[in-house]
Amino acid sequence: MSVDAGACGVMLPAGWQANEGTLARPLAISGHGLHTGRRVNVRILPVEAAASAGERHGIVFRRLHKGQALGTVAADPSLRRGQPLCTMLRANDGLGVRTVEHLLASLLACEIDHAIVELDAEEVPILDGSAQPWIDAIKACGRTALPRPKRFLRVLKTVSVADGEGAARREMRVEPADDYALSVHNNDLKGFGDMEWHGRLTPRAFADEIASSRSYGQIKWAVPAIVVGYLRGWPILRGARMSCTAAIVGNRVVGGLRQPDEFVRHRVLDLVGDLALAGAPLLGRVTARRPTHEMNYRLLAAVLGTPGAYEWVEAHA
Repeated sequence: MSVDAGACGVMLPAGWQANEGTLARPLAISGHGLHTGRRVNVRILPVEAAASAGERHGIVFRRLHKGQALGTVAADPSLRRGQPLCTMLRANDGLGVRTVEHLLASLLACEIDHAIVELDAEEVPILDGSAQPWIDAIKACGRTALPRPKRFLRVLKTVSVADGEGAARREMRVEPADDYALSVHNNDLKGFGDMEWHGRLTPRAFADEIASSRSYGQIKWAVPAIVVGYLRGWPILRGARMSCTAAIVGNRVVGGLRQPDEFVRHRVLDLVGDLALAGAPLLGRVTARRPTHEMNYRLLAAVLGTPGAYEWVEAHA
């Protein structure tokens, strides 16, 4: 990634703070993993001193075992590893953290640019399946502004990725824009029709329109996946419960939907979380048709891997 020293300046997009930030005090929360099913305790710690000193700290995960540190894994796209139904980070020494997308989206939307996330198991807790508990907990802790301008990744030319053919085709594109805009289309569930969400991504928009949307899935597909996972030693959906997912039976959701278009809003949540691996919000317009974690990463990798496709910029009010 580019270093701050080469960052250009732009006008601050509406809705964002002028300075980077960290938590005002530590955050503690517990839950279980969606895929491992394991209980996990999380603490998110401020890093004001390191970030203020000029070091780019970003978001770093610290794995613990019985109170002792096993090692760290940075939220960096180069450490992303493909896993079914989630985003995983794995350091070069093999230490991993899975299902990071909801937390990363929440930290980005709450403008917590620098933090240490301590956890005593491999998987970030799923909580109620949405980002809302993270948003509420982060806001309750408060934010401390740091003496460095807000950084954005500005898209300079259009980059696209695609996979599949016909009705199964998945397409994603990002193009230059003056703010962070998203247009997401999803039709991956028969019986629920096409769903779309379009809008400008700001901290307020994420909290009001996206954060409460839950992970979802068909029970008839989840049960076989869990069985196959156990047989092959894969941790997949072992912690799935109706309390942490929008569970689908036939053409209905057990307990109902939080919004009529909750499924596409959750696709937006995952997309924001996966793109947050860049280390900053985008200045670009993302258009996505039937996005997945894998496609989200492919788009980010394509941007970062295309010469002249982006630059780091510092925003000024």
